[in-house]
Formats: sequence, structure tokens, C-alpha cells
Amino acid sequence: MTTWCRLEVDGTPRFGFVEGDCVTLVAGSPFDTWTPTRIHCGPHDFRLLVPVVPGNFYAAGLNYRAHIEWAAGRHGIPAKVPAHADVGYRSVNALVAGGEPIVIPKDSPGPVEYEGELVAVIGRRARNLSEGEALGCVLGYTLGNDVSERAWQRSDRTLWRAKNTDTFKPMGPFIITDLDPMRQRIVVRVNGQVVSAYDTAAMLFDVAHYIARMSRYLTLHPGDVIWLGCDGATEPALRPGDTVEVVNDAIGVLRNPVVLES
Repeated sequence: MTTWCRLEVDGTPRFGFVEGDCVTLVAGSPFDTWTPTRIHCGPHDFRLLVPVVPGNFYAAGLNYRAHIEWAAGRHGIPAKVPAHADVGYRSVNALVAGGEPIVIPKDSPGPVEYEGELVAVIGRRARNLSEGEALGCVLGYTLGNDVSERAWQRSDRTLWRAKNTDTFKPMGPFIITDLDPMRQRIVVRVNGQVVSAYDTAAMLFDVAHYIARMSRYLTLHPGDVIWLGCDGATEPALRPGDTVEVVNDAIGVLRNPVVLES
């Protein structure tokens, strides 16, 4: 198991792997060839960045039954579980690292809600993979917070504001290799209080299925990311002054403050 990170050192983005409280910088990247350098950064020598800037940013459609049932009940409509794995897209402009603020636009009607998710990070080019081959193209896994403006989600056909407003996609803090994606516990805390907790084993369509289905129609490239959905309710709404955390024992804590646009 390797803990990869992307960090800013002397104003330059670099990749490194974590060893205790230090990071060893590498020449190259985990998505290509790399060699360790003799440069070791202490915890006060760098700033963590989003662990990868993806060329393609994918998001699983509705992928957990309890989340579907909660959303349907909220709107007074029957719950409809998808028959097939569906895939959406997000915009790289919305990515921010842990520690950076989630900025709620001044004209947001609200509510603005969290969605804590496991994220698969693709490590090698892949096309036409079987489910048995699918996980072999994954470098590792990180965490994401699919912040969503629900009023805009109902009104905007393409979700262009609801899901892709600047700062609405915190991701990090690290990429962890050799995890079993179907045996992870994802917890969300708001102001230190647990508001959501679920197991990835509850996915309707597992990670291997998503990757195999996607690779049937499109080429996955190193650095692409697939956000894998969330389970259960996503309340309470986020408010300026809150701190929201997405937590996994292996990956760590993705922590972001919430502010109102100035």
C-alpha cells in the first residue's frame, strides 16, 4: 500500500509518497515512470493540492438504494432504482483541495448539501476491459465531496451550476493504492458531528462493473477519476461557518470550511 499525494513545493506542483510525517518527492509521476528523489518534506514545508487534476472527470449516477429512497421521499415521488449503471460528468474547474473553502454563491436559493464519496483514480490507459480485469487499471482511491445546490439541481437540465460551481468538488487528501473499494466505510461530519456513515458494499453497481461498462464505450486515461456516489440522506444543509469532513480510515480526512461568496 502506497500513499500518494500532490503538493506544492516552492511554488511548483510535485508528486510524492507519504512516509510518516514526511513526504518523499519523486521525479516523474505515479501515472507514468517515477523514481524517488533525496528530497524529503516535513509537514510544514509544503501545501497539499488536489491529488490529481483529471483529464476526464466522471461521476456514477444513482448508485445506492437508501440515497434513492431518501431523495424520492423528500419529493413525494416513488423511488426508482436504475436498471443499469449510469455515468455523468463533472468539471475540473470545481475541484479544490482539503483545507480550501467551499464557497456558496450569494444567489444560491439552497439548500447546498454534501455528498461524501469514494473516488477511483485511473492509473493506466484502458479500453474494453472485462469486470475481472477492470480494477487492474486503477492506481488507487481518494475521497470526494460532491457538493450540490439542490434548487439548481431541479432546474438546470445539465446540472452545470448545481454540481459544477467553483469549489463544489473538494477532493483528497491522498491517493491510496491496494484498497478493496467494496470494503470501505465512508463517514461525513459537519462541525464534528457524524451526519452520514455508510459502507461501499451497498453499491448497486460495483466499481469493477462501472469501469468495465465505461471502457466498452470510451477510453480511460491515466489520471481520470470516477466518483462513485453516496448513500443515505445528505442533510443538514451546509451553511457559512460550517466545517465539513469526509472521512475514511485508510485515506484520511478531507476537511473544508464553508463560506458565503463575498
